[in-house]
Amino acid sequence: MHRLRVAEEALRLKRETVLEVNNLSTCFFTRYGRVQAVNGVSFSIAAGETLGLVGESGSGKTVTALSLVGLVDPPGRIYSGEVLLNGRNLLDLNKKQLREIRGQEIAFVFQDPLTSLNPVLSIGTQLTETITAHEKETKDGARLRAADLLGRVGLPDPEKLLLRYPFQLSGGMRQRVMIAMALALHPRILIADEPTTALDVTVQAQILTEMRRLKKEFDTAILLITHDLGVVAELANRVAVMYAGSIVETGSIIDIFENPGHPYTQALLRSVPRLSQNSYYLEPVKGQPPSMLNLPDYCAFLPRCPQARSVCYEGKPQMRTLSGNHLAACYCAGARRQEAYLA
Repeated sequence: MHRLRVAEEALRLKRETVLEVNNLSTCFFTRYGRVQAVNGVSFSIAAGETLGLVGESGSGKTVTALSLVGLVDPPGRIYSGEVLLNGRNLLDLNKKQLREIRGQEIAFVFQDPLTSLNPVLSIGTQLTETITAHEKETKDGARLRAADLLGRVGLPDPEKLLLRYPFQLSGGMRQRVMIAMALALHPRILIADEPTTALDVTVQAQILTEMRRLKKEFDTAILLITHDLGVVAELANRVAVMYAGSIVETGSIIDIFENPGHPYTQALLRSVPRLSQNSYYLEPVKGQPPSMLNLPDYCAFLPRCPQARSVCYEGKPQMRTLSGNHLAACYCAGARRQEAYLA
């Protein structure tokens, strides 16, 4: 497994960068003040690569994903940064141009499928319209493709399912319909926001298999947003750890899971149950995340950090290299990091 991951990382360096995000910042203007939801986020994804974006609820993962495709509604506003798709800045495009890109070049699997599907249109109508809106395909041809897509994501009786409406499906079935719609046009980038949350283990395995097939067959880049570190370990090539609107650590699967550098990453991994642990109790990340209305000038994780030092109060730490492509925004990263993780 270790050699396979090393080979994948070497191959990634040779692949074309499809999406590059530079210093992206998004805020929401409320009556209480400005909520800094995304604060200077930067990352890139190469063709055929999966980047896992992880972190606690409220850390800014979903807002980051919505910002990439221009789906942040008022009072939210993107006020700085670049989102480069094959060198083209999506933040400079108008609504019509963004609609042409969504679905065909960038597909999105939303966290809540019930609010993402039109309740008054059948599943077949929504799927075929997705196909015919972007490709020169007959209605009959689009319907055949729609049925095939539903079968690929593990839904039984696809032909009958095309006639049903969203309210007639379970939560897991609706989520698989959303994934089928996202896969319909073989997008260059798939943004999947908690794609396996509502699914049981068997269906989850089918979805992950289909996403791997899409990545392998069409060289699709995937941004995977999830709380499930097991899903990240199985599907992702690289991981970006997000806290309080910023990415605090990024690296390969081996870097993050075997040698985490940031104390927050270490705490997240310690909170995951393991068969080798003798204790019956999980170790939670102590304390609470900071208010996004009033972020401190120093490290946002400092009040919860078991490795805090006086230098941590001197300002917000910047990303620094730990080894290779493994980076962390921490003054203490690398110092006794393995001992802190295993403690």
